[in-house]
Amino acid sequence: MCIRKGRTALLSIAMVISACAAAALPPVATPAAAVPVPRESAAASQPWKATAAKLDRVIQQTAADAGVPGVIVGVWKPGQPRYVRAFGVADTKDRAPMRTDLNMRIGSETKTFTVTALLQLVDRGKVGLDDPISAYVDGVPDGEHITLRQLANMRSGLFAYTKDEGFQHLLATEPHRQWTPSELLRIAFEHPNQFPPGTQFDYSNTNTVLLGLVVEKVTHRPLRNVIRNLITRPSGLDHTFLPKAAEFPRPHAHGYTDQTPDGTVADATDFNPSWGWAAGAMISNLDDMRSWAKNVATGGLLTPQTQAERLDAQPTGAPGDAYGLGIDINHGWIGHAGSLPGYQSLTVYLPAQKATMVILLNTDIPSNGENPSTLLGRAITQVITPANVYGDASDQN
Repeated sequence: MCIRKGRTALLSIAMVISACAAAALPPVATPAAAVPVPRESAAASQPWKATAAKLDRVIQQTAADAGVPGVIVGVWKPGQPRYVRAFGVADTKDRAPMRTDLNMRIGSETKTFTVTALLQLVDRGKVGLDDPISAYVDGVPDGEHITLRQLANMRSGLFAYTKDEGFQHLLATEPHRQWTPSELLRIAFEHPNQFPPGTQFDYSNTNTVLLGLVVEKVTHRPLRNVIRNLITRPSGLDHTFLPKAAEFPRPHAHGYTDQTPDGTVADATDFNPSWGWAAGAMISNLDDMRSWAKNVATGGLLTPQTQAERLDAQPTGAPGDAYGLGIDINHGWIGHAGSLPGYQSLTVYLPAQKATMVILLNTDIPSNGENPSTLLGRAITQVITPANVYGDASDQN
């Protein structure tokens, strides 16, 4: 859920994080409980050891080149030991090491949860994907012609409130402000629709905020409760939730951003993510996102028919990239990326190889115009799945 102008920059920004974060990032030992040692033959272990060593080098170099203070990476493939590592620091002041058990903000990965909640209501016959948004929310421009499906697949034509210059200024100057969905939509609706519904792709948080309101209206419950009761609790995701405001359970990593009034780097750990709400405010950790990756990609909480509709993805314009219902398909990898001030993430599953990759990092500052999560995803998949290299998911952050 990046709010930078163009593809990666929406505010006046500096392109380089502090020098202490740009140094080569040493690997940090993961908690013993997080990395059990599997039994394997010596012959089988040698190739994997070489692959793991290569991943260590590639991740450290990519993170250092991009100025990433700290990163958590998990890779799981059948028949291989799991690769779970933390590199660098969770706090640039006290140099506390990054750890694999830390909570992180996951930005636009929130969309996969909000849309899953909506699709569960579809399965229960409570809503229809081709219902107009006007049936649930008043005041949406051209709302009688915009369907829930078009909101979920980013083809509504509604203006993205994150592109509004006044909003960008407020986000930079008042990062602790509490936003309401109605305030966000009011900003969006002050602008004309960008195109007739269903005719183009345009990634917009406005769409998912509206879907969050639909879920609340139909269930008569706050969205955070619906996500907990229908998704995270049944799935055993004990560290994943939608916060009310800026709460951030410990242990967590500090996050660093240059989305500030003068472009200087600031600690964004306590910035209020309510401006993202249903589109980008959730918190999670490595273990939970590992479980969620396969669940959301294979339809663990949905009927096969609804999951098939979810994965009926249309091209976004980025090479090898398509977007379904609250989910991205990039060179075969199914999942979503996330970005908000101080944090980025990427959680994806590759059905062809039953492989899972989760990346969590504590900066959103782009490097040479690219998101560090994309750079890391590309570098890692070049090693583990060279036939399916993760690419630029356009604006799906």
